[in-house]
Amino acid sequence: MRDRPDSVMLFAAGFGTRMGALTADQPKPMIRVAGKPLIDHALDLVTAFGPKHIVANLHYKPEALIHHLQGTGVTLSTEQPDILETGGGLRAALPFLGQGPVFTMNTDAVWQGPNPLDLLADLWDARQMDALLLCIPRNQALGHSGTGDFVIDVNNLARRGPGAVYSGLQIIKTDLLRDIPQPAFSLNLLWDMMLKHDRLYATNYPGKWCDVGSPQGITLAEDMLEYPDV
Repeated sequence: MRDRPDSVMLFAAGFGTRMGALTADQPKPMIRVAGKPLIDHALDLVTAFGPKHIVANLHYKPEALIHHLQGTGVTLSTEQPDILETGGGLRAALPFLGQGPVFTMNTDAVWQGPNPLDLLADLWDARQMDALLLCIPRNQALGHSGTGDFVIDVNNLARRGPGAVYSGLQIIKTDLLRDIPQPAFSLNLLWDMMLKHDRLYATNYPGKWCDVGSPQGITLAEDMLEYPDV
């Protein structure tokens, strides 16, 4: 089993309900931001990192994504008839991802700064970590409201609480997936298991990040990319 992750799971199956009319006829990853679909912003970072395997899960209105991803080398994991959520979707995609730790990445965010996959890979230590989450300090998290998701101590151990915002990108071991009985479940269940044994770690991203979960997030992301120093 490898220690350094060389597979990436892109989460692209969701309904995008907060986008309203923008997702009436297309999945959220196909919404254009700064001239290209959201999923291409994620793919640019992933391909620059250079993993061996890239997998995207599909469910809601998958046809546009199937057509768009043809010829990209991305393997598709289609969830039918029901959506499997993040944990179930990752487990269903394991035959394409292989053994060992993997990246999982949401496709509804835009980044400004160093490649976040490189940052996580450099900090990953399989001996002590079951997951390493990339978080965003609240003043660098555009389009996100709330008090944050995790508190990170000086040793990068994470615990739940008001603090940094989870970015949707992590490295995670997949062994515990076999212990979840239900077909559809959130990766939060795995995190809770890891927290009990002090195996959940996190680090902060030094750049900016924008949550494009609503129409307002499109404008915020485009402004962030156009004026990175503001």
